[in-house]
Amino acid sequence: MTIRLSKERGFTLIELMITVAIVAILAAIAYPSYTNYVKRGYRSEGTALLSEATARIERYYAQNNSYDIGTDISKIGLTAASATGKYSLSVASTPTSYTFSVAPQGTQKTDSCGTLTINQAGTKTSTGGTDCFK
Repeated sequence: MTIRLSKERGFTLIELMITVAIVAILAAIAYPSYTNYVKRGYRSEGTALLSEATARIERYYAQNNSYDIGTDISKIGLTAASATGKYSLSVASTPTSYTFSVAPQGTQKTDSCGTLTINQAGTKTSTGGTDCFK
C-alpha cells in the first residue's frame, strides 16, 4: 500500500509580509501625489473665480467708468466664498485700479501656492510657488 502525500498550497507568512511591505511602500509614494493632484484641482476653482471677478469688474468699469467698488464684491454680483468653499475672494479697488485675491480656506490652506492675486493690468502673482495659474 502506497500513501501519497499531497502538497499543500498557499502562501507562507514571509511571502505575505513581503507583499504587505510592497503595498505599503507604493501607498506611501502614491498618497502624497494624489493629495497634491486634488489640491491642484481645487486651485483651478480659485483661478476661475479670479477670472470671473475680473470679467465682472471690467463690465462694471465699462458701465460706470470706474473700478471703485471699495471692498464690496456684491456690487459686481459675486459672493466671497467659492462654490465649494475652498477659496475666499476679496478685492481692493480705487477708481483706476483693482486687485482681486483668493485665499485658500480649510484643507486647501496647505496648498503650496497660497493666496492668488490679479490686478487691473492682468498681473498674476501668488504668495507661494511658481506656475500656480496653469
